[in-house]
Amino acid sequence: MAVESPKTFGPGESPLEKLPVEVLDEIIAQLALDSPPSGYTPRNVDLISCLQTSRTIHVATINTLYSHITFPHSAIFSKFLRHVCAYPGLGTLVKRLDLSHFTSIGLGRSRQGNSEVQNLTAKTLLQCLDLTPAIQEVLLQENLDDDVDENVLCKLFYGLPKLRAVDFCASSSKPFAESFTSAVTGLIDSPINLGIRRLGLHECFTLPNSVFETLLPRLPHLTHLDVAHSRITDRALASIAESASLSHLNLGRCTQISGRGVVDFLTNHPAAKNLVFLNLSCDIARYRLLWEPDVERLLPALPTTLMSLNLNGAKIRPWHAPLLLPLTKHLEELSLASADLTLQNIDSFFRPASPASSPTRERFGPQGPSPPWTPPTLHYLDLSCIPAVTQSSLFSTSCVLLSPSTAPLEVIELGDKAISSLRECRNTNKRLGWVVKELGRRGWYVRDSNAAGGNLNNGRRSWKMGAMWWGMRKCPVAWGEVGGLYGHYMFKK
Repeated sequence: MAVESPKTFGPGESPLEKLPVEVLDEIIAQLALDSPPSGYTPRNVDLISCLQTSRTIHVATINTLYSHITFPHSAIFSKFLRHVCAYPGLGTLVKRLDLSHFTSIGLGRSRQGNSEVQNLTAKTLLQCLDLTPAIQEVLLQENLDDDVDENVLCKLFYGLPKLRAVDFCASSSKPFAESFTSAVTGLIDSPINLGIRRLGLHECFTLPNSVFETLLPRLPHLTHLDVAHSRITDRALASIAESASLSHLNLGRCTQISGRGVVDFLTNHPAAKNLVFLNLSCDIARYRLLWEPDVERLLPALPTTLMSLNLNGAKIRPWHAPLLLPLTKHLEELSLASADLTLQNIDSFFRPASPASSPTRERFGPQGPSPPWTPPTLHYLDLSCIPAVTQSSLFSTSCVLLSPSTAPLEVIELGDKAISSLRECRNTNKRLGWVVKELGRRGWYVRDSNAAGGNLNNGRRSWKMGAMWWGMRKCPVAWGEVGGLYGHYMFKK
């Protein structure tokens, strides 16, 4: 039997090169690394190799290579800027500028020394934005706040018509706050609306409340808003455009909003009807956002679209457990740190409770017939700082939290004391099929995937926008693997 010899094709004649441009772009895009940069290791080596394959593959590869640009340090930024200055057409391909990993650590320089190198400054950052007119996402952070001056901010707000997402994570220097205020002041008496849909001001606690009251009404298409640990007020929250459709809202550790104002917004504002991610956490050592009346108004009004709810620090009492129960049928993440709940209250999320023993019946009277039992959808529970939740109570035979019947529950976040005790119980952990994991200031008790027969979910969800871990505390504004400073604020702090 004759063996057919391999076919040879002339330039541009191979089947791959003859594919439609859209299909070829999608194929090449699969070679792009979505993982965060690590040190100085070369990234996207496969894409670089494709550049030398043929003219057709070269064009498709360039589109992918320049679509999302990540700058881990100033030398890479300077190299990119020189290249785009020499070939301006490349700048029109850029859709995302990611400086969330930017740092001078590893270069042997301090932050002040890094600024003296003059690779990335307010001037060069503005020049970069001028050369990337089709930019849709800009990811910044606190290591750059001194370089994000008024000119850069005005360019972001008014000079990039295709910009849809911008993140200023933890930018809090005095020059940044003054520049931000000046840039936003121009909106006060202007009819201009901005096209930004996803806005990250996480930990931007030096921005005055007037900034939020001026900026938020000018974002008619807003879908993601992260203002955790900021000076946002009830008035600013209520000023969000009614045409907005929020899916992600982070109000964690905001001390200048009130529980009544937040509940009024969430129950009455048209923009809050389809929330998927909601963070209302607070630090009870400084301020409590939600008291008992607020909790009782809020819980029945929350939308069924919600997947992640953070109520850490809310004044949740045992009689609120039945009000939480309906939420567990659609939530995947529920955070209840510092709640005044018993272990029996928490167990009731995972097994039917006797109507006669319902604390809601005792407090509010008969509630009518109970609906048929539906298993919970919870994958993650934050039970930190709940006195009833300890290592011994979790191991008790009366507690169902660690049993296979509570699946899909796979992550329980606990406080330092409980995690320290569980860390010492290696044999019991192994027998139960759970392991202790820690990162930064946080600790989790996690169902062992090996003990579960490898059936655990990988944690990837569309509403997480690329993050895979459970219990995120920073709202993402762009799709991608999480790392750098964003990862710190999302999962370590």
